[in-house]
Amino acid sequence: MATSIFRVTGLSCRVHGIIQAKRSVSFTQKQAQKIPDSLWKLGRLNHVAIAVPDLEKAKSLYQNVLGAQVSETVPLPEHGVYTIFVELGNTKLELLHPLGQNSPISNFLQKNKAGGMHHICIEVDDIEGAMSDLKKKNIRLLSEEPRIGAHGKPVVFLHPKDCDGVLVELEQA
Repeated sequence: MATSIFRVTGLSCRVHGIIQAKRSVSFTQKQAQKIPDSLWKLGRLNHVAIAVPDLEKAKSLYQNVLGAQVSETVPLPEHGVYTIFVELGNTKLELLHPLGQNSPISNFLQKNKAGGMHHICIEVDDIEGAMSDLKKKNIRLLSEEPRIGAHGKPVVFLHPKDCDGVLVELEQA
C-alpha cells in the first residue's frame, strides 16, 4: 500500500510540475505579446570600440602578437579620431586614438590613462526610425542628425546615462 501512495504522490508532483510549466510558458507568451512591434529592428553587434593611448602599440598587439587581420589607420577628422579595425570573424574591434585637441577620445584617455572600452556599435535597419522612436522613449541622442561613421554609413550615439552606463552607437545596416 505504501508503494501505491508514493506512485500517486510522484504522479501528482509530475502533473503539478507540468501545469506550473504550462502556466509559466503561457505567462511568458503573454508578456512577449505586450511588446509592441517596432518599425525598426536592432541588428547584430558591429564592433566594440577601445580607446588606446598608443595606436601603433595596440595595432601591433592585435596584428603581430594575436595574429588578427588589422586595417590601415584611417583619420576621421569629423569625429576627432584615428581608427583601426581588427577583424574577429563574427564582429570587429575598433581601436580609437585622438585626432586633434577637441577629440572626445582625448577626454576619455585623460580619465582612463591606460585606455579601455569606449562604446559598442549595434546595427539597425532604419536609423531614422530608431532615432524617432528612441526620442519618444526619452532616450537622449548625442546628435540631432545621424553623421557618417567609419564605415561610410549613418551613425548616431545614445547617451550612456540612458543605456546603463554604456555609450551605444547605432549604425545603419
